[in-house]
Amino acid sequence: MTNERVKTQLTLPSDQEILVTRTFAAPRDLVWQVWTTAEHLQHWWGPEGWSLPVCEIDFRPGGTWLYCMAGPDGMQSWGKATYLEIEVPERLVMEDAFVDAEGNPVEGMPVGRVTLTFIETDGQTTVHNIVRYPTKEDRDAVLEMGVEAGIDQTWNRLEAYLAQNRQ
Repeated sequence: MTNERVKTQLTLPSDQEILVTRTFAAPRDLVWQVWTTAEHLQHWWGPEGWSLPVCEIDFRPGGTWLYCMAGPDGMQSWGKATYLEIEVPERLVMEDAFVDAEGNPVEGMPVGRVTLTFIETDGQTTVHNIVRYPTKEDRDAVLEMGVEAGIDQTWNRLEAYLAQNRQ
């Protein structure tokens, strides 16, 4: 095994989907924990230079995750995920939407159905994150917002955070 950083892979399996895949050098239970708890998400969620000043989680089917990413220039980006299915520690399905500070959907912004799977092999965990949008136009709008660079930076931060938290 080399020390070369494994880049996040983004593919487009269909006209409505974005698939992001990456393998992390950490056990699945740890990856699951840092993905599903506020005290961990606050340390790595968002692109480089961004923070997560709001991170409120009600982790159960029907519960929500309301978050605010704050950029270095003062820009804020609010999101709200509604948990639909939770299979600890293997699978998580949620609806992810752009919202305002009160958690209300932002009209005209795409809403995606996110399915995350966590697969452990030899102490490493591969995360598959597939997001399905209602239309190709919605998917393309998200791509045009720079999701590829943002996810890669976010998952780089996750990789560094996992390295600090491995036992």
